[in-house]
Amino acid sequence: MTQCLNPDCLKSNPPQTKFCQSCGEKLVLAERYRALKIIGQGGFGRTFQAVDEYKPSKPFCVIKQFFPQAQGTKTLEKAAELFAQEAERLDGLGRHPQIPELFAYFTQDNRQYLVQEFIDGQNLQQELEKSGAFDESQILELLKSLLPVLKFIHSQQVIHRDIKPENIIRRKNDNQLILVDFGAAKYATKTALAVTGTVIGSAGYAAPEQAVGKATFSSDIYSLGVTCIHLLTGVEPFDLFDVSENYWVWRDYLQSSVSDEVGKILDKMIVAATKKRFKNVGEILSIILPTSQPQISQPQIIQPTFQPQKQSTYPTQISQPSTAESEKGELFTFEVPTVNISGYITHRTQGSARQKIEDLGNGIKLEMVYIPGGSFLMGSLYNEERGLDSESPQHQVTLQPFYISKYLITQEQYQVIMSENPSNFKGGNHPVENVSWYDAIEFCKKLSRKTGKIYRLPSESQWEYACRAGTTTPFYLGKTITSELVNYNGNYPYGNAPKVNTEKKQRM
Repeated sequence: MTQCLNPDCLKSNPPQTKFCQSCGEKLVLAERYRALKIIGQGGFGRTFQAVDEYKPSKPFCVIKQFFPQAQGTKTLEKAAELFAQEAERLDGLGRHPQIPELFAYFTQDNRQYLVQEFIDGQNLQQELEKSGAFDESQILELLKSLLPVLKFIHSQQVIHRDIKPENIIRRKNDNQLILVDFGAAKYATKTALAVTGTVIGSAGYAAPEQAVGKATFSSDIYSLGVTCIHLLTGVEPFDLFDVSENYWVWRDYLQSSVSDEVGKILDKMIVAATKKRFKNVGEILSIILPTSQPQISQPQIIQPTFQPQKQSTYPTQISQPSTAESEKGELFTFEVPTVNISGYITHRTQGSARQKIEDLGNGIKLEMVYIPGGSFLMGSLYNEERGLDSESPQHQVTLQPFYISKYLITQEQYQVIMSENPSNFKGGNHPVENVSWYDAIEFCKKLSRKTGKIYRLPSESQWEYACRAGTTTPFYLGKTITSELVNYNGNYPYGNAPKVNTEKKQRM
């Protein structure tokens, strides 16, 4: 069905209808966006799930309509300012993979609209209602996923100001957490931080200083902390705070045990006094990364990815790739050996793929291979050798097309983008090492600015999909691997493959 956008009508119409059969208003915005149904409504307007009819695949998107119900000139002006502000924030921040991308912002029929990326999934409040309270491991996963997003938006001098379970969506296709609704976000310039502003945020989640119009970066940390204790207990924030004692009592409502270490982190996130709270996201990450997600061991390598896109004016927007083979890059061929369970090569075949070569300057090139979109079974079988419990059960994941670098990022590629080479084992064509996750993110950010394309580190699902290359065996080569074909320690063979002393081989 097609949803009429006229606030005084809102009637449903048959698909492909151009004008509302009830009020006669035009149903397609900007000649491309067709609303399907209302998915949200608030004081400043409505949100619709929609479809982009301009693109051949007709992907879903979200239309936000500015239609304030508040009265009074100043209130309406502030509402209009916040709506325009959300478009501005998304325009600058939507290039992050965990923030919805802004597609359009315009006025039609004297009403303001913004169109953004549709995130298919449930928000964390819906997850809580469906599956019950979170446990400590889920909270740590939440923190390690969202804290880098906060670090990014804070680095852009933006305070979100409305972090809560409803504004965190778990994307269905890759389980990635997405931070949405930047309608309350504000720039945190020195001047702005010194002035008392409009009181914005959700009751119970907003920090005390935010409640009096003086939000800071640590106000987002407070809101994220309150979100965590709400998810751990299933109890509303107001009921987790003892007003008479001026003390959080969230531990009294826990559904599962929480370690002292994690409890202390959450306590420091939600303390009322800003000087006693974590000052920035980096302080928390320095504590939880060694416990919740092991720091990437050194030497560390980078292998970026980007989604296909057509050239456009700034800001560059991700779009679906053309089906024209020429737009996917030049064709190259390679040999594909197949190994049996005993580690012997049974046959070799010829493979082919397409690549685009990025010129990084100084004669340095970056080869990016086109990976067609599709579905695959992610994870390990329950009885697979050396499989981890966290890799099971296998589940189907569907991905859009993307490009991934053919090789590990080399030291000369890193040098030309970052103007430094932190590696210990020097060599221009050697993989860069001694870099942190944050260095890798910064590399992708600078690479994006240099090329005008959106580069980022591949997700776990993108990486596994590219490595599997349509196969279902434990390895792309077959049921095992051999040190003749793969750079690994042959003293520890997989399956029935022969043991090989790789140290001895290297001396020969």
